[in-house]
Amino acid sequence: MADARKPTATVAPWQVIESKYSYRDRWLALRSDTVRVSNGTVLSPYHVLEFPDWICVIALTPDCEIVLIEEYRHGVGRSSFELPCGAPDDDENLLDAMKRELREETGYASAEWHVLGSSTANTGRQNNRVHSFLALDVRKVTEPDFDAGEVIATHVVPWRTFLADLAEGRREIPGLHLAALWQLRAFARATRDPRLLTLDL
Repeated sequence: MADARKPTATVAPWQVIESKYSYRDRWLALRSDTVRVSNGTVLSPYHVLEFPDWICVIALTPDCEIVLIEEYRHGVGRSSFELPCGAPDDDENLLDAMKRELREETGYASAEWHVLGSSTANTGRQNNRVHSFLALDVRKVTEPDFDAGEVIATHVVPWRTFLADLAEGRREIPGLHLAALWQLRAFARATRDPRLLTLDL
């Protein structure tokens, strides 16, 4: 049943005339389509990157600090501050995958988890979604267990300092992680959880 709150689409989808893959591995696939746009224009090739769904978590300590990771990201050629994040292994449950990623990347864990929602990654070129979670009262329980190619630093930052750094341009996080903050805002207002209402979202 359609969600009455969602706007009705008024633009027709493209017609796919042909598809072929030029590259595929466990991380991504490059699909090249020939498509006909609703106005009759044919585009060829139109490239689409197929990724698995991604996951990220807003992890908050009992002292209202956020757990961030810092990792060199070769795509932008510099170090990046981010929410703990990753991708599920094969058919791994999304929440189980996020619990594993948080522990592996930071050594932190939580007994209280909430689903915040999901959002598209890049609607023009990618087919995947990013699923966001909230972990409350996280505590360090072990040392990180990095994958072979990972070099990660953990930063535990007071929440208000984190927000001020974002607002004033001293810190940048990926756009999809900003979407998670928006989802946290909606979750806090819906649940009226007093721990979240103090976050000044």
